[in-house]
Amino acid sequence: MKDTNTLNFLLAGVGGQGTILASDVLVNVGLAAGYQAKQTEVHGMSQRGGSVTSFVRWGKVVHSPLVGAGEVDVLLAFEKVEALRSLSQLHPGALALINTQAIMPVSVTSGDQPYPDDDQLRGAMAQVTDRAAYVDGEAIAAGLGNVKAANVVLLGALSTLIEREGLLDAELSPEDWLAVIVQRVPPKFVALNRQAFHAGREAVATIAR
Repeated sequence: MKDTNTLNFLLAGVGGQGTILASDVLVNVGLAAGYQAKQTEVHGMSQRGGSVTSFVRWGKVVHSPLVGAGEVDVLLAFEKVEALRSLSQLHPGALALINTQAIMPVSVTSGDQPYPDDDQLRGAMAQVTDRAAYVDGEAIAAGLGNVKAANVVLLGALSTLIEREGLLDAELSPEDWLAVIVQRVPPKFVALNRQAFHAGREAVATIAR
């Protein structure tokens, strides 16, 4: 049974996308909001472009970082197939933010397996939740001059969705998120990451509830 006193996040991506940094930011944002927060990570073959997942939990009391199947409240997927891999972890109606980047595994590039198209992705997501938002984080970050800031674009988008969906009983401003982010990036990239965060917020600002 889902614990209604906690907010459970799943971050799912591919090695090199900044998933673990995003997870670290998210757990510390939870602490800044006054919650107990814990995280657990499964790196997989992160150095070789393999799947990388991380669970984060916020709550008044969080005894364990573990999240069971069907108990994820918020999915942040950095890649489309990783979103599909995560579906069994979501509870019906979970909030999902999906980066539209496609990273083809060897099984696809070699012609052994097909890569799902956008209609398949959206159709599969719709079977689980009607609260899915899609953002092209790489395109937004590239427009700012550095595609590696895509993970911060997605954190910005996530911050807006969490506010809008009323998932917190504590108030978090954009500057609260940024205070955590700027502590975790090199000083020369602080301005870029501020831009990326706000660009992500703008990217989902007009998405209907």
